[in-house]
Amino acid sequence: MRPDSTLPEYARDIYSRSAILHPYPHYAALRELGPVVRLRRQRVLAVSRYQDCKSVLQDDETFLSGDGVALNPVANRLGRGTTLGSDGEDHTHKRSVLAHRLTPKAVRTMRTAVESQAERVVDTALAAGTVDGVEDLASALPLSIVPDLVGWPTDVRDDLLRWAGATFDSLGPINRQSIRAVRSAAQMMAFSRRVVRDRDVIPGSMGSDVLEAADDGIIDPSLAPSLMIDYLAPSLDTTIGAISGALHLFSRHPDQWDALRENPDLMPNAVNEVVRYESPIRAFSRLTAHDTAIDGVPVPGGARVLVVYASANRDPREWDRPDDFDITRDAARQLGFGSGAHGCAGQGLARLETQALLRVLATKVARIVPAGEPRRAVNNVIHRFERLPLTLVAAKGDTP
Repeated sequence: MRPDSTLPEYARDIYSRSAILHPYPHYAALRELGPVVRLRRQRVLAVSRYQDCKSVLQDDETFLSGDGVALNPVANRLGRGTTLGSDGEDHTHKRSVLAHRLTPKAVRTMRTAVESQAERVVDTALAAGTVDGVEDLASALPLSIVPDLVGWPTDVRDDLLRWAGATFDSLGPINRQSIRAVRSAAQMMAFSRRVVRDRDVIPGSMGSDVLEAADDGIIDPSLAPSLMIDYLAPSLDTTIGAISGALHLFSRHPDQWDALRENPDLMPNAVNEVVRYESPIRAFSRLTAHDTAIDGVPVPGGARVLVVYASANRDPREWDRPDDFDITRDAARQLGFGSGAHGCAGQGLARLETQALLRVLATKVARIVPAGEPRRAVNNVIHRFERLPLTLVAAKGDTP
């Protein structure tokens, strides 16, 4: 089967700088064009409606990740064999090496440590009064937890966040962003190979689990560097995206902040609504294993299909008032962390960190006030802030 020449086509580049910074008009246009739309610039098929995105993500036998989830062949070739770039039993096997670290039970055991660290982060920010919400809050918490969990050497962490962002950036189409990211992504892989070669990981960490699995023949030793990166990059950027998105939204919706402070039981749903509204991951692609159909539209085997999570989470076919931020909304079905076999393995930790920070803030901070113009990061895949000036107004009984 060949691609249907009658498919609607979108001529504008959804990976241009302006579209990355202001994506939602593009997503709305894609949804209106139909269930499956050909992106002229990338020469791929895009799925942007909620039900269609969910059906693709949950059918991992038809829509494959093993040939990569990027929109450029170089990244897809380099990503083969990683957790993100594998299917079926192979994917399950690779994920099982570290699955025990991220089960709900395992994440619960981290709660006390995460909450204590969240308290320290918030107290430091409150003492400053006016802060960068990205550097001083959204990044500070995961950077104090995730590198230790993964097991990276303690003396060489200054570049981890930049490298993690570049890893995602490289998964876009071949454009200025992905080309610029190549060097940093390569530096991260070289560093990970050195860590594995020197066995320079924190004892008892994820990294030590990976090395033991390689030693025991459970995985091919050549996969060890990629597996360590697989869990570092998503655990940093998606969480930072969620937390910074939450801070931005609550600073501009004080009524929602008041509602959360008055009713802390809303916290889990508030995090789901933040992830729905902000969608830290814009989109990943899949390759069709055979001829199929999406919402009745024929799609040929071997087609590259872009699943636009961020559009699905604003689809008015699924959500009432999708462009309103409402923490009382039932947002549990949001697709911001993916769905199906390739749903984000670290989402439990991301939720824990986001909730922990917001809980402490809700106790100690009466208002989160914008203190300057925020700046979005320009990244092909990750949707988050790069700079977020905020003033924290202490609640009565707490002094900044």
